[in-house]
Amino acid sequence: MTISTTIIKVSYSGNGSQTVFPYTFKINAEADIQVIIRAANGTETVKTLTTDYSVSGVGSASGGNVTMVTAPSATETIVIRRETSQTQTVDLVENDPFTAETVEGAFDKSIAVSQELQEEVDRSIKLSRTNTMTSTEFTVDAATRANKILAFDANGEIAVTQELGTYKGNWSASTSYSARDIVKDTSTNNIFISNTAHTSSGALPLTTNTDSAKWDLLVDAASATASASAAATSATNAANSASAAATSASNAATSESNAATSASTATTQATNAATSATNASNSATAAANSASAAEAYADNFDDAYLGAKASNPTVDNDGDPLADGALYFDTTNNVMKVYDLGTTTWFQLTPTVSNQTNINTVASISNEVQTVASDSADIQVVASDSADIRTLADIEDGTTATNAVSNAGNNATNITTVAGQISPTNNIATVASANANISAVAGQISPTNNIATVAGANSQITTVANNLNGANTIGTVAGLNAEISALGPISADITTAANNVTDITNFADVYVGPSATPPTTRADSSALQVGDLYFDTATSTMKVYSSGGWVSTGSSVNGTASRFIYTVSSSTVTITGADNSGNTLAYDAGYVDVYLNGVKMVNGTDITATSGNSIVFASAIGASGTDTVDIIAYGTFSLSNFSINDANDVSTAGITDGQVLTWNASASSFQAGNASSAEVYGFSVNGSGQLIVTTTGGGVDNIDAATYASFDDVLFAASGFTFSIDSGGNLIATI
Repeated sequence: MTISTTIIKVSYSGNGSQTVFPYTFKINAEADIQVIIRAANGTETVKTLTTDYSVSGVGSASGGNVTMVTAPSATETIVIRRETSQTQTVDLVENDPFTAETVEGAFDKSIAVSQELQEEVDRSIKLSRTNTMTSTEFTVDAATRANKILAFDANGEIAVTQELGTYKGNWSASTSYSARDIVKDTSTNNIFISNTAHTSSGALPLTTNTDSAKWDLLVDAASATASASAAATSATNAANSASAAATSASNAATSESNAATSASTATTQATNAATSATNASNSATAAANSASAAEAYADNFDDAYLGAKASNPTVDNDGDPLADGALYFDTTNNVMKVYDLGTTTWFQLTPTVSNQTNINTVASISNEVQTVASDSADIQVVASDSADIRTLADIEDGTTATNAVSNAGNNATNITTVAGQISPTNNIATVASANANISAVAGQISPTNNIATVAGANSQITTVANNLNGANTIGTVAGLNAEISALGPISADITTAANNVTDITNFADVYVGPSATPPTTRADSSALQVGDLYFDTATSTMKVYSSGGWVSTGSSVNGTASRFIYTVSSSTVTITGADNSGNTLAYDAGYVDVYLNGVKMVNGTDITATSGNSIVFASAIGASGTDTVDIIAYGTFSLSNFSINDANDVSTAGITDGQVLTWNASASSFQAGNASSAEVYGFSVNGSGQLIVTTTGGGVDNIDAATYASFDDVLFAASGFTFSIDSGGNLIATI
């Protein structure tokens, strides 16, 4: 399918009752959804799948719903965003079907990951498309850049500079201050910055405090105030001087010239004093304004850059909600981070060392593709098992014969004789019941003297009588009349079985029968022998007993290969049973490839694959996240030799060199025949204007170079063409 939308995130305001929230984009797994709850103070909480919410609509292009276990409150915002796992799980096996669904699925996942990265890029601080910067990297190590700010140098390039400081408000005793913390001395209104981390003590003013050496003066508001006060005093004194000068001028009326001079001088002094007062007042105002501006700037900067911290802060340094674009240095991961108010998320500005390592690892995956391409040797190993497959083909089916059948075969003649005396004549019963009539019969037997004959059989008659009066085996045989009659039509089979009873008994020992576990003895409890067979119901394969134990006689894989995919999200060592699609794992030992998250495992080192129905990992997988296990089981087979004479509707009788098989419709078969030979037809016009056609005669004749060069035109075609010119002068070719 296609991805026609770039939306990967939706948000809703909670109301304390709504629990179902729709999302409008496609996901391929429940884990591809991330749910974040943002509180009114800016605190963000990433919720846990199943524990806090469930997801529906997996695989739907129109999306689905997120159902919360607890409804978000009216002061909370729920943000639902797609977060696709950044793994590549498509493993294209050489010569396997290359389906559109597989390729589109991989492309869709790549686009989904790109959209999510673009969404993060859109929220990052970056240069405009027409702006330039030599490099956005900096090489200052963590220790050097600790407690510094990220700024721009004189060339407009990124630089790690000295931190301005963190404003902590009014100074107070018994407070822990860090280096470059900024405070206000309320006794003097001076602004100080800490040069040493310490816990405050003593009292104000800081200039005489016991920790005064640990503070540097930023704004000297006290001196500005003193200057203003001194200026005011100077102005007062100047005014008094002016008054005294005026008095002197009045008293010196008689000395007008001198008084005038004194008055002028006094006026000048008064003017200078007034100017000094004005300047002093302006200085005081400017100093006060500078102190206020410095305090406001320090507070604003303190809200924008929060300093160095070990984890993502949830409020600023004043305890207020975070501002959009706020910065801090993550000392745990050694990266600078920026806060996005729209998604209430901290984003790093550069990759971490581990991120870069992962990128390098992905770049090296090409070697695994080459490893897969080199698996042709495994196919050759499968081909080498042809001898075992032929051995299995030579084993004939049969039915185990019982000793009773064997005994019946050995006594087939006697049973037939007895049956003839029981049905239909039942002579034995008649003789047994005719004892009283024997004397009367004696008179009727002359001259054959049958009585003497009967007398000669006295012992046999006695045996029969004893049998009837005793065990009555004859009666038992008579009761089996239907069964004995049924044996009549298969007497030849019984005879064959009797003649081969040794082979039948041996087969009963060789073929142990079906079993879910490998047999340890034969059916008669005797020791197993090389060549014994049993059918493994666990893997649905026939197995033969070799000097090394039981081995498969054929492949447990139906076809050339079978693929099994397992998704493992909890600590697991053994992979067995049904996979994600419900297919039960079965393979031939030695003919299986196992991949963990796309990386091929080494049999005997990373895994053990010998049982035919399970894969055992050397160490547990799925313990720290979701792992994908791909298992490719290869079918073992041998190529048969095929003779054309074995094909249906083909006869090679009488075929000679150079002939081919052609279809004979009347015989409905392919038969030997001559192939059409290549023919050269050269066309030229003689002096009389006649068309001359020269041929190679079915390839027999040669045309020399001079003759060939004289042709006006040449036709290369099958033999058998004849050429003529009709009444209209047209060349007609007939075959």
